[in-house]
Amino acid sequence: MKILLLGKGGQVGWELQRSLSVLGQVTALDFDSTDHCGDFSNPEGVAAAVRTLSPDVIVNAAAHTAVDKAESEPELARKLNATTPGLIAEEAARLGAWLVHYSTDYVFDGSGERPWVETDVAGPLSVYGSTKREGEELIRASGARHLILRTSWVYAARGGNFAKTMLRLAQERERLTVIDDQFGAPTGADLLADVTAHAIRHLQRRPEEAGLYHCVAGGVTTWFDYAKFVIERAQKIQPALQIKATEIAPVPTSAFPTPAQRPHNSRLDTSRLQSTFGLTLPHWQQGVERMLTEIL
Repeated sequence: MKILLLGKGGQVGWELQRSLSVLGQVTALDFDSTDHCGDFSNPEGVAAAVRTLSPDVIVNAAAHTAVDKAESEPELARKLNATTPGLIAEEAARLGAWLVHYSTDYVFDGSGERPWVETDVAGPLSVYGSTKREGEELIRASGARHLILRTSWVYAARGGNFAKTMLRLAQERERLTVIDDQFGAPTGADLLADVTAHAIRHLQRRPEEAGLYHCVAGGVTTWFDYAKFVIERAQKIQPALQIKATEIAPVPTSAFPTPAQRPHNSRLDTSRLQSTFGLTLPHWQQGVERMLTEIL
């Protein structure tokens, strides 16, 4: 099996290099690749790379994920999140290749408290959410065989993440304020990568089960409870850690105004994914603790 991985340098892309390697020959590209174009700001160049490499499976882990910055550069966000994925999907359809693509809870408006299911009506609040939603629509319209995984609150041991930021601030400040009215499940890039590899194998046998699925870790939390868990577990894993913070205070989203509006309800129902692919998704705390053990 020939696999083309796009966005190899991101958090999910880095883990995919590992998980996909057992499935076949992987060609991994990024925005600065020289042999073939992996720069999503050049849609035709990326489409040409797909035609030249003629893979059996394309896994797209590239995206414009700077949520606030997208508000001031909507055309670039649209090119990276919608236009280029749409062209890749058209090329995949012509080749008869599979396309795996990642989307986001930001396609929803964040209302209510019920976990979102795949058939719920989208209502993005931001440029990022709107462009990711358009990317989904273009992939479906292309006729390509595809798997779209919507996820949320993605982190990895490699690169920056919320946990690392909280630990740094906790060592610098006596009091932290953390948002307590946004709900979701921190989801490891390694979990997404492993689910992807498993799903690709499954779909080779059951192509009729292609489509859109929600994929997040089990359970639900807030950024406030997430921060408390991170600091408490970090102190147990690394007792020598010098934590200065003696208070972590919950605050509403309004306490941290941002250019892009955040959804309050980022809960995603993963029942369809788990039942279709025979998976049990671990609780979010399990993955976060493993990541902390790795970085401390």
